[in-house]
Parts: sequence; C-alpha cells; structure tokens
Amino acid sequence: MCTSGSPSEPVRADCGGRYTGVPGAAYRWGPETYASAVPSPTSVFKRLVIGRALRSDKLAETLLPKRVALPVFASDALSSVAYAPAEIFATLSAAGLATYHLSPWIGLAVVVVLLTVVASYRQNVHAYPSGGGDYEVVNTNLGPGFGLVVASALLVDYVLTVAVSVASGVDNLASAVPALDGHQELLAVLVVAILTSLNLRGVRESGVAFAIPTYGFMIAIFGMVLWGLFKIFVLDDTVRAESAGFQFHGEETLAGVGLVFLLARAFSSGCAALTGVEAISNGVPAFRKPKSKNAATTLLLLGLISIAMMLCMIWLARLTGLQYVENPATQLAGAPAGYVQKTVVAQLGEAIFAGFTPGFYFVTIMTALILVLAANTAFNGFPVLGSILAQDRYLPRQLHTRGDRLAFSNGILFLAVAAGILLIAFKADPSALIHLYIVGVFVSFTLSQIGMVRHWNRLLRVERDGVVRRRMRRSQAINAFGLVMTGTVLIIVLATKFTQGAWIAIVAMAFMYVLMLAIRKHYTRVAEELRPTEEKPILPSRNHAVVLVSTLHQPTLRALAYAKATRPDTLTAVTVNVDDQSTRSLQEDWDRRGISLPLTVVESPFREITRPILEFVHSLRRDSPRDVVTVFIPEYVVGHWWEHLLHNQSALRLKGRLLFEPGVMVTSVPWQLQSTEGRDPDRADRVVGPGAVRRGLHTDARPPAGPSPSAREPESTGSGSSS
Repeated sequence: MCTSGSPSEPVRADCGGRYTGVPGAAYRWGPETYASAVPSPTSVFKRLVIGRALRSDKLAETLLPKRVALPVFASDALSSVAYAPAEIFATLSAAGLATYHLSPWIGLAVVVVLLTVVASYRQNVHAYPSGGGDYEVVNTNLGPGFGLVVASALLVDYVLTVAVSVASGVDNLASAVPALDGHQELLAVLVVAILTSLNLRGVRESGVAFAIPTYGFMIAIFGMVLWGLFKIFVLDDTVRAESAGFQFHGEETLAGVGLVFLLARAFSSGCAALTGVEAISNGVPAFRKPKSKNAATTLLLLGLISIAMMLCMIWLARLTGLQYVENPATQLAGAPAGYVQKTVVAQLGEAIFAGFTPGFYFVTIMTALILVLAANTAFNGFPVLGSILAQDRYLPRQLHTRGDRLAFSNGILFLAVAAGILLIAFKADPSALIHLYIVGVFVSFTLSQIGMVRHWNRLLRVERDGVVRRRMRRSQAINAFGLVMTGTVLIIVLATKFTQGAWIAIVAMAFMYVLMLAIRKHYTRVAEELRPTEEKPILPSRNHAVVLVSTLHQPTLRALAYAKATRPDTLTAVTVNVDDQSTRSLQEDWDRRGISLPLTVVESPFREITRPILEFVHSLRRDSPRDVVTVFIPEYVVGHWWEHLLHNQSALRLKGRLLFEPGVMVTSVPWQLQSTEGRDPDRADRVVGPGAVRRGLHTDARPPAGPSPSAREPESTGSGSSS
C-alpha cells in the first residue's frame, strides 16, 4: 500500500516508485514511473483509439447500472425483431398463402419458448452469479466434459452473433441506401473494426456509447407500431406494404409430414429471437450490486420488450399485407423489373410513414444500428467466458488478463478477427449465416437446464426448511419446463437446419472442443514438468563462460567485463571466421589493445554463424554433462523502429537456437545507443553517489546503475559480438 509515512513508522514506497528506507523493500514501482517516459508513436495511437489506461482499483467504477446494462446485454435479443419475423415469413412462403397466414401462431410459439428461457435464466443468475453462465452451471453439475461442450457451443455462437448481427445491419442499411448495395462485405468488416475499438475502451464506455442507439431503436419500433395502429384503427387509413399488391404463390404444395416439417423449420427460424438471452448470465459480474437482482431484472425487461416488439411486428405485417419470401424472382408475380425485396422493417416503415420520409429513415437507420450493436452482446460475453476458460487452462492464458481499460482486450481482439474471417468467407450474407447461428444457442440452453435441474436436486437433499424447499421446487419446475422446451427446439433445429448449414456450426463446435482439450493437456504436461520435486538440485560442476565476438567495440568490452565479473571457471572469447580479412583485422585490434584473454577463432567454410557456435558450445559440455555453458551475447539497443531494419538480427536468431540447448545459459549484454535516450529523458541526469541508496537519498524509481564494466576493467576486458 502506498503511504506517506509517519513519525513512528519509516517512510515506505510511494506510488511513484521512490526509495522506501525499509530493508528488503528498497524500491516500488507505480503509475508515476511509467508517466515519466516519453510515449512512443505506437502508444500515442493506442491512447487515441482506446483511451488512457485505468488502474486496477478503478474496476468498481466500470460496473453497470440497469439503464446502461440493458442496451449492453439486450441489444442482441432486441435486434431479433428485425430478422426473426422475416425468417418466419420466408420459410412459410415456400408453401404459399395457406401456411403464410400461420405466421402469428408460429410467433406465439416462439414467445412461449422465450418466456420459458427468460424465467429459467433468472434462476441461473441467482444460483451462479460469478459470470460463468451456462459453462459454470454445466461444468459444476454435469462434469467437465459437458461443460466443455457448452463452452464450445457458446464460443462458436458468440462469433456467429457478431457475424450475423453485422451482416444483417449492413443489409438493412443497404435497403435504405441503394448506393451501398454490393459493398456489404467491406462495410461489415469496417463495422467490426469500429465495434472492436469501442469495446477496447471498456464495458462502461461502450455501454454508454451504445445506449442511445438501443433506446432509439425501441422508440423507433414502438413509435412505428403505435402510429401504424392509430392510422389503421382510428384514422381508418389504408396502410399497405409495397409487396401487398404482388401476386404471391409458393414454390411447392405441401401436406402431411411435409407441412409439419415446414412449420417446424419456420418455428426453428423464429427461435433466433432467443439468441442473446444467455449473455446476461455470463455478464453478471459487470452489474452493480446487488448483482444477481439487477441482472435478473434486466433479463425480465429484455424478455418483455422483445416479446412486445416481435408480436407487434408480425401483427403489423399481417395488417399491411406485407409479403416476404425466400425467392422474390419466382414467388412474387407483378413486381417491377429489377425489383429488390426490402427487409420487413423497411417495408413497414415505408408504408406507415408514407409521405413522411424522416420517419422512414429514422426507423431504418435505428434498425441497422441495433443490428450492428447486437454484436456488442457477444463482445461482452465472449471475453468473459474466454477469461474463465483460460483460468481453467482450456484457452491460452493471455485471454485471462484485463487490458489497459480493464476489459479483456485479447478476447475482444480474438472475437473480432474470427468474426471478420467469417464475414469474408460468407460474403456478409445474413441468409447464409443465419442457418449456422441457432444450433450453439440451444445446445447451451438445453444442457444448462439439465444442469440446473441437478443443481436443485443436490440442494433439496440437504435442505430441511419447508419454505425454502417449496421455493426450490418451484425453481426446479421452471428449469424442468425450460429443459423440455429448449430440448424440443434443439431437436427441431438439428432436423430442419442440418443440411442448410447447421452442420458447419457443429463441426466448428467439435473443433473447438478438441482444441480446448489439447490446450488443457499441454498446460497439464507443462505443469507436471515444472513441479518441484523432493530432490535437491545438483549444482553444476563447472561454469564455462563464452563471450561472442564480431567486432571490437564498446558492447564487446562491456560483455567481457561482465562475464569476468561472474567469476566463471573458464572464460573464452569466440569469433566465427566468415571473412578472412575481417578476422585478421579483428585479431590485430585485439593485440593492439593488449587484451590478455586470447581470442578463439572458429572456422566456418560455409559462412554460417549459428552452427559453428552451437558445435563449439557442444564441445565444452561433451566431456562433462554436469558442466554448464553461459553464452554472453553483446548487442546494442536502438531507439527507433526503422533502425531495426538497418541492423541484422543474428543475435536474436542465435539466442533462439541456444535456448533449446540443455545446459546452456544465454545472457544478453545490452548497450544502449544515443537514439534510446529520448525514451528515458531522466537517464542522462541520473547520478547516484556512493552510499546514496543506503542513506535513503536515492530518489529515482529504478535501482541505481553500478559503474560500467569498462570503468572497472579498462584493460583486462575482452570483446563480444553484437548483432
């Protein structure tokens, strides 16, 4: 803890990294240490994109109130209003008007499932508020194997959420602005990049930025619905969609089993409205206290708003005679040449706001924005789940840590890249992506409900209070009913969408499952290798020091001085002869300087550097495996990125090879060039007198630098090689 000290207590380190005066804790580093450095162009650009870094103790300030949490976590579910009705209409259109008129009943069936899932997940957020969501529920109650199945499904689903949402948003925007048609792929990738930048700024900042469009979408849809109903039932106006006058017919006539299968497929398409509901159970830690209560309230609001908007959209579509089909060229007769079918929202907005163009554009733009922002739900759920999986060693550990803005930056970037690849692969076509979308959602839904039923069973075995037991039974009944509903939908989805692309999602989930098992196996194997044993480490019998030499310059002199200061058993200066003239010149400089250590020349007839050094190192250990070899590599440090292009990277390549050699230690001896001084303006003025640290007079945030090796050993140093 940073303190200023007191008369009864010695002065401790302040947050700037100053001397403490306390033995054993001489230096502490804090924010002021970093603030003193001159920022690089990369860091300046990073600050412009994502903002200034936040301290870890500011995490509580990033938590979300319900009014901000609703747009953050509900945008995915709310956006389904824009495409779930369209998917129902398009699927039913295959059999003509006879089934097309059943769309309200399909919508009601979807609403029943949505209400069930919302009620079920309200139990989840109360029982498991840590943010693990479905993964934690299943992993705890069904075991790690099923937990990994859910994790795979959710990871794939989050990537698809971004891809489908952005593709749908761009598609709606192209409906309103025909000039954008044909550029959807480029626009989609650009939108993902913008969303990534906003989310890297932190959960709260992205939530505030997305709140206005989300609430704007609610106003737009409910405003359109109310005005449309007012015109139809009060003003008695004729409100007709542009497609109402076309002659509509199905491509095939269905009956019996075929009709049932079509209705089931329409129902499964409409169940896309349920995507995003699970995100709140993964995002409970982002809510303000009381976290579970606020998350459950937000989940209820999400469900009610989504249901109201979806049913109203289907109702208005039927009232205005709107027709939305899978193949307009063959299913709509009487349409003008070159007719492009607009989205359901665009057709309704055009019909209801006829003569009031700003109203139409407001609805269309808000719809496009909410579809794009629906991806933000995944940007909040995926990184949290990735962090938990990384903590459990199923994903790379880099996903576990928070970034500068206290968001899980690596998870956000991983999600953005995966979604971008998917958008490019499917050319940002929402119709092609939607069939991949829903499988993972209902896999996690179903397994989560099984896990919750077992959760209540486990608690009921030990609970004796009658009131509490009745409450648990009620919760268990809700989850059991949710299991029946979501399990039924999952079977229907697999049966109706498998050949349409759902198999791709299943393959992706299987791949993620195997990949995470492999990552866990790797981390387990590494941990076993690194675990300390009861045996005491055997000290090396001898330490052979090797200093690499290419030119006799300051880095070389420092490297040999430092190597000699380590007091090795043997000390050898080695150079590789790749050019006879250069080697003779080096030997002359060596003799002229009067360096007492002899220079060993290793021949290299093929002008290689790395292999001769490796063979020389091997020869030192060949006679005694208990010996170690310490290779000192002198290298100078440049301050600008373009300077790296002007110097070869032989030292880096050599270190990379030596690290794989057993019994070989690699020590870099850096020499900072003048171009690095701009990165540390205080370095030139840093003067530390003898005994300053002991007397507590040293005020620099860094440990004092000792006298330079060349100053201690001006004549007896050898030379090293630099890259």
